[in-house]
Amino acid sequence: MTDMNPARDADLPEVEAFLADHAPTSMLLRANLRRYGLGDRRSPRAVSLVLLRDDGRITGLLGMTNAGFAMLQAPMAGGDEWQDLARWLGGRRLAGLTGESGQAAALIAALGLPESAFLHRATEPLYHLDLAALDLSTLAPGTIRRPRERDRDLLTAWYTGFEASALNTPPALAAERGADRADLAIDGDHVRLFERDETPLAMTAFNAELPEIVQVGGVYTPPEGRNRRAARSAVGLHLAEARRYGVRQAVLAAASPAACRSYETLGFRPVGQMTLALLHAPAGAAP
Repeated sequence: MTDMNPARDADLPEVEAFLADHAPTSMLLRANLRRYGLGDRRSPRAVSLVLLRDDGRITGLLGMTNAGFAMLQAPMAGGDEWQDLARWLGGRRLAGLTGESGQAAALIAALGLPESAFLHRATEPLYHLDLAALDLSTLAPGTIRRPRERDRDLLTAWYTGFEASALNTPPALAAERGADRADLAIDGDHVRLFERDETPLAMTAFNAELPEIVQVGGVYTPPEGRNRRAARSAVGLHLAEARRYGVRQAVLAAASPAACRSYETLGFRPVGQMTLALLHAPAGAAP
């Protein structure tokens, strides 16, 4: 019989080992747990975690950030387990969720959420790359660099466009989030701009980083600059940089057939599907 209990600090080594066995679909959970641990009630990305155990062994888990984002890894869960996980989420403020597509669909069904509840719900091919096989032969001429203060207006516009086009975010909220994400890009070290002749053409980022593996996200080229291999070049050069610092693997989700073809030229190969679902309005009560 499966038991469900909140995770404790003493469980974290076992949790990490379980998630590492499902690395391509566990990046956000692993990165957030590594950075914040358990028990942080202030940081938006800090995680509360509930564990499923069968005969004492972890068989699945569900994480929930303080901002209301659920991340799941429960490959062995059945109907009863999904109902238990849905009840655990039931009293919490749910803004969205992500996970392997079959698991995400099972949790959404257990939560009883209709399609109309979602601002954005997409299932995308998941790709993996051993960076030893990274192929840079089809990149466009250019270089990458970290964003600077002078890029703030450009980044705000690009992130606003990304929120609106990729995530269906309403215009006013897209502009607000675009400005916030520009701040984070300039202050952090996760974003790279691809440029030619000192003109930025595309951007990419790592939205989850571990010593041995990174997850690519936030890839964007403005409409006027597309079909010039800029996004592919941004991703390829950023991964080459990471490889020099010892990173050995990368994963990403592709948003379109054109993106799939582009990533495949870099050496990425499909390993499954991931779902990202965002709600129009948070479901449930605040914790």
